[in-house]
Amino acid sequence: MTTELLYSAAINNFNESFSVIQNFGLGMVVSCILGYFISIIYKYKNSYSKSFVITLALLPMIVQTVITLVNGNLGTGVAVMGAFSLIRFRSAPGGAKEITAIFMAMAVGLAVGTGYYLLAFVFVLLIGSANIIYEKLDIGKSKENEKLLKITIPEDLDYETLFDDILCEYLNSWELIQVKTTDMGSLFKLSYQVCFKDNMNSKAFIDELRCRNGNLEIALSRSLIKDNEL
Repeated sequence: MTTELLYSAAINNFNESFSVIQNFGLGMVVSCILGYFISIIYKYKNSYSKSFVITLALLPMIVQTVITLVNGNLGTGVAVMGAFSLIRFRSAPGGAKEITAIFMAMAVGLAVGTGYYLLAFVFVLLIGSANIIYEKLDIGKSKENEKLLKITIPEDLDYETLFDDILCEYLNSWELIQVKTTDMGSLFKLSYQVCFKDNMNSKAFIDELRCRNGNLEIALSRSLIKDNEL
């Protein structure tokens, strides 16, 4: 009788283990496929590096594995993944699209890890479609005449009104968005969000600014720049 009970328990344990491995393998396949599609969605009209794209493709499988290891306890899994993210990302902040893609990959991994395969597929389909639609629309697109202007001046000059007459001549609007000291406080770096008047000569504009700032550094670039690049 004892032998039969041990044999029955062994068979049950084997069946249970096989079922867990089978479900885990199926989840890994689903996560791999969805991770690949997430990386494709991110690459659409975005600049990217190979390492980041591979990370996005693998992240759903990693999150799914963590959720499986904690036996579907969503709170514990999120806490573990939060600890991992602090180690990697707290010193390397990304842009809005990078962060969105990471959260999307983690959400898919959570859905697959808790057994919601269909929900994960629908989620990727809807988010991917929305991403393509928004990219094709002009939502949030900066105007062609909008630029970022950075001017370096000596610290003894009054930057508040120093360039007002020149800015008024060439620009429709401008906003001083950042003032930063550099070179041991002997220089100021001014960052302006500007919008040029139609058919204005940017070279003539920069030449006049150079005469006013003592021929120090001036940079004119597209307006969409990350905060840490200012």
